[in-house]
Amino acid sequence: MSNMSFSFSDLIAGYVTDFDSSKGDFGTFALKTSDGRKFQVALTSMTYAELVRNLDEPYFDCTRQISSMLVPNCYLFVYGIFYPEAGEYKFEAKHIVFLGRTENEYLFEKPDWWVKQIQSLANFYLKAQFEDGEIDYRKYRTGIGLVGSKENSNRQETDTISRLVYGFATAYMMTGDDRYLEAAEKGTEYLREHMRFLDEGEGICYWYHAVDVKPDSSKQKIFSSEFGDDYDAIPAYEQIYALAGPTQTYRVTGDPRIMKDIELTINLFNKHFLDKTDKGGFFSHIDPITLSPYSETLGHNRAKKNWNSIGDHAPAYLINLWLATGEEEYANFLEYTFDTIEKRFPDYDHSPFIQERFYEDWSHDTTWGWQQNRAVVGHNLKIAWNLMRMNHLKPKEKYIALAEKIAEIMPAIGSDQQRGGWYDVVERLLKPGQEVHRFVWHNRKAWWQQEQAILAYLILTGSLDKPEYQRHAREAAGFYNTWFLDYAGGGVYFNVLADGLPYLLGTERGKGSHSMSGYHSFELAYLACVYTNLLITKQPMDLYFKPKPGGFKDNILRVAPDILPPGSVQIGNVWINGQKYSDFDASSLTVKLPSTQDELKIRVRLLPTQMSFDATLLEVTNGTANISLTGSLDASAVGHFQEVLVKATEKPVKRLVLLLQDLQCITTAGLRALIFTKQKLGPNVDIYIVGAPDNVKQFLQMSGFYEGITVLDQYETVEMASL
Repeated sequence: MSNMSFSFSDLIAGYVTDFDSSKGDFGTFALKTSDGRKFQVALTSMTYAELVRNLDEPYFDCTRQISSMLVPNCYLFVYGIFYPEAGEYKFEAKHIVFLGRTENEYLFEKPDWWVKQIQSLANFYLKAQFEDGEIDYRKYRTGIGLVGSKENSNRQETDTISRLVYGFATAYMMTGDDRYLEAAEKGTEYLREHMRFLDEGEGICYWYHAVDVKPDSSKQKIFSSEFGDDYDAIPAYEQIYALAGPTQTYRVTGDPRIMKDIELTINLFNKHFLDKTDKGGFFSHIDPITLSPYSETLGHNRAKKNWNSIGDHAPAYLINLWLATGEEEYANFLEYTFDTIEKRFPDYDHSPFIQERFYEDWSHDTTWGWQQNRAVVGHNLKIAWNLMRMNHLKPKEKYIALAEKIAEIMPAIGSDQQRGGWYDVVERLLKPGQEVHRFVWHNRKAWWQQEQAILAYLILTGSLDKPEYQRHAREAAGFYNTWFLDYAGGGVYFNVLADGLPYLLGTERGKGSHSMSGYHSFELAYLACVYTNLLITKQPMDLYFKPKPGGFKDNILRVAPDILPPGSVQIGNVWINGQKYSDFDASSLTVKLPSTQDELKIRVRLLPTQMSFDATLLEVTNGTANISLTGSLDASAVGHFQEVLVKATEKPVKRLVLLLQDLQCITTAGLRALIFTKQKLGPNVDIYIVGAPDNVKQFLQMSGFYEGITVLDQYETVEMASL
């Protein structure tokens, strides 16, 4: 193949090393890929450039700024054409995507990037499933097309409803939008009413594979799986993911009925999937009639164990269950699954990938179905990500060792180090003469595997603070946010080609299928926000809850966003129904709920423990913006303060209320920010200072800032002062 002599288009991702405006017709820059290879990229008269943008954001052209933005260490994507000339290929750029305005800016690290993305995703699925009308799950269908249209099918799969419920519950936690919680609660109720099988005699609960809605609106229940290699069995992963949505809803509401379903489904796992011999682990399938993993009717699934039956418990529901309850029973369950993974899954004497399928005695099953002796790249990354979470709960050196080994091995064999992004399924072993692990079907890239890479390297960065991990996290997040977001149709693409262009054939064309619903993209938005803000960039984050009266044990609401490094996060403020509330334990991340039958909407502001200042936009209503300031408003805090001000005044306001009860001090740099704010708002905006401590009051008085503003001791008197 040394005589390749045709032009072709492709993508390069890399870091700018230098730019020469005098070279070529329009300038040339050098680009170094993630693995250190260099390309010369020529600009042309038709080269155009843009900034990476979020869902629902407009195109931002920066073509005229190309030459000034091509600075050393700027990471970017450039799509262009390779031309064969003089025995080599010359690359000319057609399309450049910058990830920020400077070499140090990554727009997806802004505090609200992922919040805005999850809002857009939730709105997309509300419209697709319920036409933006009444939330009625009788309308729900598993198959959703590219632009959100329902496919010609009457099937409602349990797992896809549960995954979408997870998405809506998570979107509520991040935004406080009541419509999202309504969708989560109604979806959970629909699952309980139509997909749940209660066996009170055995004390277990299991979930139907699906229901088919008939023309007369009656329902045909589908008990055992009708999907591919799981046909006529009850696979563990379907029972696991049936809990994903209800458990996340439970985190928000504490509904005891949901908790009962979870407990009974865990009974199912322990009674019928758990290998109670000294071999341990969970079987991957059981027979739908006998509930036995040994039934001959299971065929190639008889007495087998796999990644899903062991590893999916933690991310799908079990970590969230522990976060909501703090129960040692669930911590021990988590420890059991991770000890099993660490002991049984590595196979580094034979392959750089973990092993995923096993016989009953843990010998390797290399002949099963589509997988054979093949590796799913994302499962390796998923193990690294979840091992770090578990290590924060029950620290073990072996957890960190395996997570770091995976993190160090995987980029060279699982990622695309020229174009960016992460691959799907590859052969676990190299054949004689091969240097690259072969793709099983294609070199496309799936949305969910990008999630695993982003979250793995983000939590490794936040936990171990190694620059190499942050580089991989940024590269993965850059690829996902540049190429997977569907700006025209909404939502995210299932697959893109190696060069980032969307792949739109078959079931991979749509936004809803057996494999895709509202889980991975929502989970990514949530946890990328948690890890980035609270562990890496040290920014605050708000979470919302709506507990039912008496729902949570001892009236204790647990608000830990994830299993993070101990002591890394604390509660800054709590508001109940818009009013500040003080009965919380900042370090243990718990709120003591008031004993009442009234509806409670809880807003919790979480802070990195190293953070010394916070500005919280409480609300903007009737032309009044209320901002609470905490800590020390000094030079390092001015940027964050101004970002919140911009958000508060996106629409014209008549009144700015600054709540300073928790402001410990203000420096001259902070004071200049206040004076500048007052000037920019102009004379038609009234400014109120409420509850300032004496030292802050005195400093503001000495500066002359009090002139032309209203100073009050109590927030409630603001409305009175305006009458």
